[in-house]
Amino acid sequence: MTENSSPARIVLTTAGTPEEAEQLAQAIVEEELAACATILPAAKSIYRWRGEIETAAESVLLLKTVPEKLPALEARLHALHRYETPEFLVLQVERASAGYLDWLISSLKGP
Repeated sequence: MTENSSPARIVLTTAGTPEEAEQLAQAIVEEELAACATILPAAKSIYRWRGEIETAAESVLLLKTVPEKLPALEARLHALHRYETPEFLVLQVERASAGYLDWLISSLKGP
């Protein structure tokens, strides 16, 4: 792999509680839409929503996947999420180790 050709993507989203984050992560990994979901359970978000400044405790999910899975992952996340407008940010991975990429790709191919 060259530095700019990694097929890995990280999808960033949030959930209202660690339990919700775990439920989302479990479903998404079981459905092979992401190879791994890392939950960062204690975040504080300050954001504008419908003209007001809001503050909320949230959990951050980092979902590791590949470009082919993104449309289905986004649709499933929106279907499962309790938020009206869930965060769905896709970060391109500039470089990843060959072993990690092999694992990532093989984890998303099914049995």
